[in-house]
Amino acid sequence: MQVYLDHAATTPLRAEAREAWLAAHEVLGNPSSIHGAGQAARRLLEDARDELARVLRCQPIEIVFTSGGTEAANLALKGLWWARPHGSDTVVLPDGEHHATLDVVGWLASADGADVRAVALDDAGRIGTDAFAAALPGAALATALVANNEVGTLQDAASLSSAASAAGVPLHLDAVSALGQVPIDFAGWRGTGTAGGGLAALSVSAHKVGGPVGVGAAVVSRHATLTPLVHGGGQQRGLRAGTQDVAGAAAFAAAATAAEAEREDETRRLSALRDRLIDGIRRSIPEARLLGDPVDRLPGNAHVLFPDAAGETLLFLLDMAGVAVSTGSACQAGVAEPSHVVLALGLGERAARSVLRFTLGRTSTAGDVDAVLTLLPDAYARAVASGARSGHAS
Repeated sequence: MQVYLDHAATTPLRAEAREAWLAAHEVLGNPSSIHGAGQAARRLLEDARDELARVLRCQPIEIVFTSGGTEAANLALKGLWWARPHGSDTVVLPDGEHHATLDVVGWLASADGADVRAVALDDAGRIGTDAFAAALPGAALATALVANNEVGTLQDAASLSSAASAAGVPLHLDAVSALGQVPIDFAGWRGTGTAGGGLAALSVSAHKVGGPVGVGAAVVSRHATLTPLVHGGGQQRGLRAGTQDVAGAAAFAAAATAAEAEREDETRRLSALRDRLIDGIRRSIPEARLLGDPVDRLPGNAHVLFPDAAGETLLFLLDMAGVAVSTGSACQAGVAEPSHVVLALGLGERAARSVLRFTLGRTSTAGDVDAVLTLLPDAYARAVASGARSGHAS
């Protein structure tokens, strides 16, 4: 038996993406070349940019293809920081952000003197709009998740962007976990943002929606000023130099388009499967507790606290039985430390080491959910016993 419930880490490659990738490799040419072969490749690239822009509801010129969501976040945050007005040295950073953001801001603090202004989450993982707005005055930039990648809580992206616009602070939104799960509306969220403030950049990644690993994009507003990370050719508005990955862009656009076309139906289906999983866990393990917003959450996300059981032990036991889940972000896989997101909810270290994240995707079935529900009670009992012997429950 093999049950895969870790779609938030990565999800299977879509047939549409594979076909687009292979078809693009039949076209020979560097998209920066001016001869016919180069211009044929350029047309494929720009078609992909147009297609992805329709999904993200932005202008095609605002799409900057990258090597993934992490590079996109780096471009947005470092680019905005280095282009900031003189005297603005604060970054507004909500608690519980993805490490692609946390680590960049931490680097800006240690290497470049950034002052980090934290915004607390409530016990459901929500970023309070009022608290976020109160932290903005005088900041160089701000950042926030559209959807928390661990506990699945959805944020009010439009309100956060509006607050940043009113304060004249450029905002980066991390939409990596949200793409394909909720509507992304860059233009709508930006609204009447000014040149200096409001939504300036948004990051997404292909492999979260069935595209290839190693492809992503930063949506950079035409009104935003960013300093590039990479120089040497001036491609993509001078924001990311280097020969562009035509096949990767085509595959990403195909995957994102397919995900968007089925999003509403998949939201209903995955929400039902998720609720079936949550209800089953509550019946068989009454001590278990769902974390994150119980309603406004990603449709395929169930993040559960299992008291007195080490999450790593549970993960191992399930993995041995053929079930793949996670204890949190895959970017921290193999690092034995408590979930910083759970800590940000106001729970202690013991709780932060006792969680599992189940994430469903387009290949998930009712049979997958039932298999997990069959295995979980015994795995939980064994994990609790193991914890008592090792001192986890002390």
